Order: sequence, then structure tokens, then C-alpha cells
Amino acid sequence: MNDTPNHVVFGAGAVGRATVDALRRRGESVRLVNRSGSAPVPKDVEVVGGDAADPAFTTAVTRGARVVYQVLNPQYHQWTARFPALQAGVLAAAEAAGARLVSMENVYMYGRPAGRPFVETRPNAAHTRKGSLRGRMADELLAAHRAGRVEVVIGRASDYFGPHGGFQSNLGDRVFQPALRGRTATVLGDPDQPHTYTYIPDIGEGLALLGEHPEAPGEIWHLPNDPSTRTTRQLVDIVYRLAGQPRTKVRGMPALGLRAIGIFNPVVRELIEMQYEFAEPFIVDSSKITTRLGATATPLEEALEHTLASYRAQTPDN
Repeated sequence: MNDTPNHVVFGAGAVGRATVDALRRRGESVRLVNRSGSAPVPKDVEVVGGDAADPAFTTAVTRGARVVYQVLNPQYHQWTARFPALQAGVLAAAEAAGARLVSMENVYMYGRPAGRPFVETRPNAAHTRKGSLRGRMADELLAAHRAGRVEVVIGRASDYFGPHGGFQSNLGDRVFQPALRGRTATVLGDPDQPHTYTYIPDIGEGLALLGEHPEAPGEIWHLPNDPSTRTTRQLVDIVYRLAGQPRTKVRGMPALGLRAIGIFNPVVRELIEMQYEFAEPFIVDSSKITTRLGATATPLEEALEHTLASYRAQTPDN
């Protein structure tokens, strides 16, 4: 390994790569850590492979770092078995290095919206396995901060979309690829419910901001969302228009359909308990990070256009 840079990012998925991009735009030196030791990132970013659940490895790879980012995300069906140990490894590394730990989370721990937008003061009320797990993991980080062991900042995003969003994103492969081909998009639940989606590059920018801002530590921050929350169908309409399609073709995937597919696909099976997110208005308020830290979201249509362009670049035959 080279001399440890100021910033070490654990996780080379879409969010990890967006965080690397945001840090590089700030002129920061970055090391990216994942299991394989390879990732499609610029040559000036060192990529190191290893097991983030191994505190000896994580401590070695972060020695001398100023900020550590936990953006790991095991496959859904591996959360219970792998996620707590991965977070523990990164937490141990940040503590040993005396570094700030920025942890990327979702909003599963809040449970059902119950007719109210989610704000950072909302108590944990998860009714799902994954939500309960994320709540416990967040509590562990905040307890470590209160105990003075490590400086912790938590950034939370709603369901994400953007370049490299993939299959797990509700506005991902099942929407953009069909739009480019003039086929039918498939989304989870009721497409006519308002739903907040967070743009992946905005997540990266938000996490980088939380890594440097003096007022960030010890708090939960919702990462920037466009405040004009729309329905999933409205967003899919924009995608099809941008793709040059004469009309939108979209269908909602009912729980019964997910159950049928889930018999053979463990990742899809884990989506079933998350269907509640798309059964009523699901709005995540990010005004705190805008008001206090000055972060703003990319306008939705612009974000959708950039995402579509990334999919078009991957499928040149359209």
C-alpha cells in the first residue's frame, strides 16, 4: 500500500464511487477499499482488497487517515450474516486512526411513514428485519460517538437512483433499460404514490460534505433530495420522454409477483418486506442539511437525464 491518504472509502458500489468522485473534485487524496482490490475508478485512486470485517485489516488500511467512509452494502439476503461485522470492522479502524467516521444509511429504521414526512428526529420504529438491523447498527455508532470513542456522522438517503444504480434500485435497470428500448418498465408497488428518491451523485457530495464540515459530527443528516417530491409514475414519464419514446409503459410489481420470483431469487425475496414504502406517500425531508450545511440536490429532471445518459452509454445499440 502507498502512504495512507486523508480519506478512505469502504465500499466500491455506486455510492462508494460517487463518494470518491466528490472527494476528488475537492482535490482530496482517496483510497478505496473493497473485497476484490479492483474497481473502475481513476488511476490516482488506490484500490485495496480485503475483508472489512477483519479489524486487523481495516486498521492497517486506514492508519493515518483523517476521514473514513462506511458505504458498504452486502446483498440484501446477506445483511443479517455480514453487515454488523462489516460495520464493526470499519468502526474499529476509525477509532484506531482517530478519524471521523461517516456512515451511509437508508431510512428503513423509521418504519412506515404513517402520513408524515421523515425527519431526522423521527424515532426508530422499524417493523421489518432489515429496518430493525439498520436501527441497531445506527444506535451502536451513535453510542460510540457519545462515549467519545470515535467522531461519528450519519448520512441517510431514501431509495437511490443514478449511474450504476443497478437492479436493486426501483429507478434502475427495470426502468432505464426498458425506456431506451421502448419496452415496459417495472416498479415496486403503487407507481402513483409520491415517493422521494435520492440521486447517487448527491449522496456522494453529501457524504463528502459530512466528512469535512465542523458542525456535522454526532448527528443524523438526510442527504439532499429535490423537495418537489413526485410519484414514481411521474418520474418514469420523464425518463420515457427523455428517451424519445412516444408514450410511457410502466407496470407495478405486486407482492404476489415478487413472492413468485423470490422462490428462486433470494435478493428479490428480500424486497417483499419493503413493499410498504410504495403503498402510501413516502417523503424524506432533507431541509436540515440544506439549511444548516448548505447542501442542495440536483433538480430531478436533470438527475434523470444524466442517469439515462449513463444507461445509454452502456447500451450503444439503442
